[in-house]
Amino acid sequence: MADPDRPTATPTPPAAADVPRWTDAYFQRTRQVVERFGDRRVTYAVFMRRPVVAAHRLALDWLEAMAAARGFAIEVEVNYPEGKWVGAGEPMLWITGPFTGLVELETLFLMKLGPACVAAYNAWTMCAGLPKVAFLAMDARHCAGTEMAEIMAYAASVGSERAKRKAGAVGFVGNATDATAHWFGRDRGLGTMPHALIGYAGSTVRAAEMYRETFPDQPMTVLVDYFGREVSDSLEVCRRFPDLAAAGKLAIRLDTPGGRFCEGLDPPQSYAVLDRRVPHAIRGYRDETELRYLVGPGVSAAAIHWVRERLDEAGFERVKIVASSGFNPAKCRLMADAAAPIDVIGTGSYLPDAWAETYATADIVEYDGVKRVKVGREFLLRR
Repeated sequence: MADPDRPTATPTPPAAADVPRWTDAYFQRTRQVVERFGDRRVTYAVFMRRPVVAAHRLALDWLEAMAAARGFAIEVEVNYPEGKWVGAGEPMLWITGPFTGLVELETLFLMKLGPACVAAYNAWTMCAGLPKVAFLAMDARHCAGTEMAEIMAYAASVGSERAKRKAGAVGFVGNATDATAHWFGRDRGLGTMPHALIGYAGSTVRAAEMYRETFPDQPMTVLVDYFGREVSDSLEVCRRFPDLAAAGKLAIRLDTPGGRFCEGLDPPQSYAVLDRRVPHAIRGYRDETELRYLVGPGVSAAAIHWVRERLDEAGFERVKIVASSGFNPAKCRLMADAAAPIDVIGTGSYLPDAWAETYATADIVEYDGVKRVKVGREFLLRR
């Protein structure tokens, strides 16, 4: 199963006593029927309808804890270890145990499994597509509660490890919250300042000064889009902190909203930047979404190249660029194609855009050792 050297976490809720309240009612009724007419030992095949990366540790930790708390034993056959690619419809796990014990756990087990596997797949895709870029998991605010935040951070770490192994990628180097930092080998979450701090300070440079005075020994990343002066404020911050800039301990973060262009750009100028830096990126057919990522408003490939040019011209070659705002696998692919000079990407968008893709499914395929499954699902049978 999972690598024992990887971090572990307390099984996610609900506790054993709360399971009946949170499971599907027909599973509760099925348990009552089976208790009346006689229990059987069953085997569930667990699969997904799309390719994923196996990220089943939290789900299995919970399942094993529930079985122990409810007084029965299970056997788990893992067909795809954590971090392995799993094809659509392939049984990821076979789980065997008493029907009366397992039936009420299906709903909750699947809700912990599916989203993690899809998020791990997306994290892997992003990291492998931009192997030289470090990623930060900024997913917490995109999650529906702390349990989901735990699952998503875990999933990002699984996808990241696969990208490191398969593509030599830097991968995810940390995340935004202390509670889930352990999945990335850290004690604390990463991050410096939100837009609110710049609004409070009244200027980008003053916010940087206040941050530096409060945390004098830390590297610093400064948001530069608050006043729509991405280039001007970046250069002002660099000139205010030349030692940090020269030491490579200063970064500027581009988070330009999609409603406007980065300072100094418009559509013609954006095309000109890419034509100058990576002409192949704008040759050939691009659909509307791809063009937006390349030369549109917001944090486009052109904007990143543009800011990098301005920093280098001013002698700040060692200042890093952190990019955020809508970075999902598709946007990362376009950034790679455009050779965007990004050092770090902050993303929460590896959460699936289509939530229906996260649905995991479990079907019983054996009753007391006798193979039986509904017509059309014979591919799940053990051979």
